[in-house]
Amino acid sequence: MAIDVNDVYKAVLVVLDQNKRGPLAPTEFNKIANQAQQEIYTEYFDELNLLLRQPKTDVAYADRIALLDEKISLFKTTVSRTLNNSATTLQTNINEIGSIIYTGGKIDREAERIQKRDIYTINQSPLTAPTSHYPVYTYEDNVITLYPNLGSGTIDVNYLTFPSEAKWAFTVSEEFGNYIYDEPSSTDFEIHKLDQTLLVSKILGYAGVLSNDQLAASLATSKEQQIDIDGQK
Repeated sequence: MAIDVNDVYKAVLVVLDQNKRGPLAPTEFNKIANQAQQEIYTEYFDELNLLLRQPKTDVAYADRIALLDEKISLFKTTVSRTLNNSATTLQTNINEIGSIIYTGGKIDREAERIQKRDIYTINQSPLTAPTSHYPVYTYEDNVITLYPNLGSGTIDVNYLTFPSEAKWAFTVSEEFGNYIYDEPSSTDFEIHKLDQTLLVSKILGYAGVLSNDQLAASLATSKEQQIDIDGQK
């Protein structure tokens, strides 16, 4: 499902050439391409939140939800981690924790997330104090800590990652001085293949070439801002 970084770069260069904008250096491409990828990734969740607030009235609604779930699923990860003094450290590329399942006891238990400032309060009552059957956890600075102190054991962590940075790697030709694509050292985009056209469009927008849709949206925004200014006079 990955989007080939070389295909995207070549498409961008073709459009830039057609618009007589000159070439886009690989280092600049990598920078704005990753910004565009991050925007598309964020839009997945914005669109999902919007859909979930709408009435569920037709089949198209379900199809859109399913497609968004498919796109987001590319970033869903489950890892098993060993606890050390009831804590473990996760990688840094985490967007959101989904669930924590404590698997160190006889029965797997899902831990509830709490804020660190609430630990003292919940421990004041036997009714709310966490137990090995009903554990809780905090997550700060990439460290998961379970309460009560369960010592060792294991947990299954379900979480969403951010997309890894794409990279169009290259070498420079000694003879002609041009860039030569270095596929083994390159990294493809991680967003869904269906968003390749949108990705190219966003990169071109950063490079100063607006598509018809982007130009229309830009003109509409400018017109709305002008109306607002006129209305305040």
